[in-house]
Amino acid sequence: MEQKEHVREWPMVSIISINYNGLQYTLQLLESLEQVSYPNFEVIIVDNASHEDPSEIERSYPHVKLLRSKENLGFAGGNNLGLDLAKGEYYLLLNNDTEVEPGFLEPLVSTLEGNPSIGAASAKLVFHHSPGVLQYAGSTPINPFTGRGKSIGFGEQDSARFSRTEPTARAHGAAMLLPARVVEKVGKMPEMYFLYYEEMDYCAMINKAGYEIWYVGSSRVWHKESMAVGRDTPLKTYYMTRNRLLYLRRNVQGPVLWLSVAYFCSIAAPKNLLQFALKRRFDLLRACWRGMCWHLMPHKYAFTR
Repeated sequence: MEQKEHVREWPMVSIISINYNGLQYTLQLLESLEQVSYPNFEVIIVDNASHEDPSEIERSYPHVKLLRSKENLGFAGGNNLGLDLAKGEYYLLLNNDTEVEPGFLEPLVSTLEGNPSIGAASAKLVFHHSPGVLQYAGSTPINPFTGRGKSIGFGEQDSARFSRTEPTARAHGAAMLLPARVVEKVGKMPEMYFLYYEEMDYCAMINKAGYEIWYVGSSRVWHKESMAVGRDTPLKTYYMTRNRLLYLRRNVQGPVLWLSVAYFCSIAAPKNLLQFALKRRFDLLRACWRGMCWHLMPHKYAFTR
């Protein structure tokens, strides 16, 4: 009887994180998870076909489930593999380039337990290498014309006003808690993005299914950001360009879609191309151009819901 009461009080959380050539960061994350005060969770690491041998994870943390993918499935595909293995009532998608506070999980679970209309919730994200400087404290809606949104608090010093818990426009994929029942209803993350914009699309899917997105300011996670991909790389530039328009094509309809495509092709993309040319970053220029040209080719993906 005591065991059943314990399970109801502390629903199991499956923490899922992807490792891709970032073994040192994954080990640092696992070390921080060892200090977590929440009493009922499992950890699943999905190795996305890294060139590094992830065996150190098994040696140092034998209780962690290590799933080795034969190919790099990207952010969504890797997380979806983890979801297939997860046994929890809640799924926490957590970047491997993060470290957590010991008590970060209780406020997230408590928020979702207390409100069944919430389909996803994110923790406060603080830049790891800039103590007290925020990356994410909620979000503004994605602008249907530009395909961009803003992270509330970005670049500001953390303070009491960012400790609130409230609805927000979108969750952040670096630390996002999902009820298993919502994933079962909505489906898993859209894999056509590979990198970037997938959590924005997933939040749109969750909203369209009738659920809210919340920000939980009493849960704090430190984020090292872009450790696997890099900050100014052709890979990142390609997918940011390609997926910005892909998101609009999947989530905006009618005249607004045509206006957003016109803005992207006549203002946003040419501006980026010019900036890359002036900086003599021709590798980024080519990546941006390829990201645009992707939309001129036929694809199997559904561009409408």
